[in-house]
Amino acid sequence: MIISGIMKPSRGKLPLPITIITISVLLFIAVLYAERLSFFSSKSIFKFKSCPRKNTKPKPSDKRVEEVVVNASWIDDRFDFDPEECNVANGKWVFNHSMKPLYSDISCPYIDRQFSCIKNGRKDSDYPYWEWQPEDCTLPQFNPQLALKKLRGKRLLFVGDSLQRNQWESFVCLVEWVIPQNQKSMKLGSIHSVFQAKEYNATIEFYWAPYLVESNTDINIIGDTKKRIIKVDAIAERAKNWTGVDILVFNTYVWWMSSAKIKSLWGSFSNGEEGFEEFDAPVAYKLALRTWANWVDTTINPNKTRVFFTTMSPTHTRSEDWGNMEGVKCFNETKPVRKKKHWGTGSDKSIMSVVTKVVKRMKVPVTFINITQISEYRIDGHSSVYTENGGKLLTEEERADPQNADCIHWCLPGVPDTWNQIFLAML
Repeated sequence: MIISGIMKPSRGKLPLPITIITISVLLFIAVLYAERLSFFSSKSIFKFKSCPRKNTKPKPSDKRVEEVVVNASWIDDRFDFDPEECNVANGKWVFNHSMKPLYSDISCPYIDRQFSCIKNGRKDSDYPYWEWQPEDCTLPQFNPQLALKKLRGKRLLFVGDSLQRNQWESFVCLVEWVIPQNQKSMKLGSIHSVFQAKEYNATIEFYWAPYLVESNTDINIIGDTKKRIIKVDAIAERAKNWTGVDILVFNTYVWWMSSAKIKSLWGSFSNGEEGFEEFDAPVAYKLALRTWANWVDTTINPNKTRVFFTTMSPTHTRSEDWGNMEGVKCFNETKPVRKKKHWGTGSDKSIMSVVTKVVKRMKVPVTFINITQISEYRIDGHSSVYTENGGKLLTEEERADPQNADCIHWCLPGVPDTWNQIFLAML
């Protein structure tokens, strides 16, 4: 007998409480699944080699600081660049006219006339729009706000020759435009120059030491290379100015290539030229670099100071290297070399080998900023005839002479900006 107060459920229909519970469980599972996907995405468990490029960098203007904050799309630092996994030197230059340089040689007041190509009359303007793209990773764009954030409370010191000054001025120009005028200052010196970002309590400095070790020509420059003598075992007098620095970036190369033989001296300069010996350039270079390495190992605390070494900046003084048999040096070159792995006579592999071997034996870690191969292609990026000589700009008549082309230093903005793009990615 069936009690009338209890009814059988209709066939094909679930009671309302069971239906509600079933729907709730399904919703819970769906939410949990979405959260799991979000977790995987935010933690970047899958290590991607690259991510989409965004050329949304703002142009410098009167509202420079505000623009940096608004354009947050290019401040994304989530995709870490791993220099150990990425071979930066393996890639190609791609022309990208939508890329907006962060500064010009007119907007940045800190560029030497030697590097101010547009201001000095260069008409072709494609050279700042070539973008270096490694094959096996994405090189993050230079982010000035991120650079200053990493430098907060720190000293960054570039030590070396005029190519190192080229890189230093590039770094300063890449960051200075986001800093209010009353929050920055520059103190220029013949040996030591200091740019200060006051609100970040940071300095970006340059110290002139073309050989790193001491010589009779590093302060009072001797034009006649035959009269130059390098004191390959002495560095303390210069290096005492490099202590207490948080980030050190060294280079030395082009001055060693001024002649095949280098006059090298031990002991005091007071003996004049007596006692010096002539060595092949790579041998003298090795002796000097060992002196530098010994100073780093005995002086630098790697827990407090990071040490970098910028590799050789190639010279382009022989147009036959890239197949231009009718050309003279880098004169009138307007495009990069397209041949993959191009290597010219302006980069000495014996010198590169010395650096590698010396650094390999050091106790203090040294990180290479590998700029040689990528710069080898850029025969178009030099100051060429749009420069100065003896403190005076070249005249129109002098510019017409290809022999006056400077195929050592680089226009700014230009190739050194990419060096600093790599450098910042390594910091």
